[in-house]
Amino acid sequence: MNFDEWVGEFFQVLDEEKMTPKQKQILLAAVEVFAEKGYAGTSTSEIAKKAGVAEGTIFRHYKTKKELLLSIVAPVVAKLVAPFVIENIRKVIDQDFPSYEDFLRALIKNRIEFLRSHFRVIKIFMQEIPFHDELKEQFQHYVAENVLVRFQSIVSHFQDRGELIDLPAISIIRHTASVIGGLLIARFLIVPDAEWEEEQVIEETIQMLLYGIKAKEKYSRC
Repeated sequence: MNFDEWVGEFFQVLDEEKMTPKQKQILLAAVEVFAEKGYAGTSTSEIAKKAGVAEGTIFRHYKTKKELLLSIVAPVVAKLVAPFVIENIRKVIDQDFPSYEDFLRALIKNRIEFLRSHFRVIKIFMQEIPFHDELKEQFQHYVAENVLVRFQSIVSHFQDRGELIDLPAISIIRHTASVIGGLLIARFLIVPDAEWEEEQVIEETIQMLLYGIKAKEKYSRC
């Protein structure tokens, strides 16, 4: 998805017809500056400069900087990110896979492509969710609750087949999500410019998820 396509989808979600041209400029500028510097590191004067408007114009539309943040993230989470996360991830979790390894491979590739397409707003969401209860509640309501039940059934299925250890499904999900989440955060937030072989990194992640990092013990013959 190129930038123009993303902008069109972004404003469609935000009900473009009810917005003034200056309001659109402010929101786009805020997305860019929030994504680059984070909420705490961004001033409304920087957003105004980026948008080409007076700082007072921002406060005519949004009472506070946090209201501006939530006006960007909240509807996008509610109307675009959450439904798309759910529908997009269902492309994976509603399939039948021959093994948990195949499921993990499809899941990781799906999440990488999703982040590539919607990274501008999702980056803001990922940076700010630890600091804003409103965003945590939206994520839990729209995403976690809709995906968790299906994920548990997948884990239980592969446990019944003897592929996964006999631990509570939620523990396996937590471990899986932590490892995949760590990979995505590193790739898109911590070292976004680092060179990497995507297929190789995905396979390494899967192997470490399934088998850990401890070397196999070698036994010498007596």
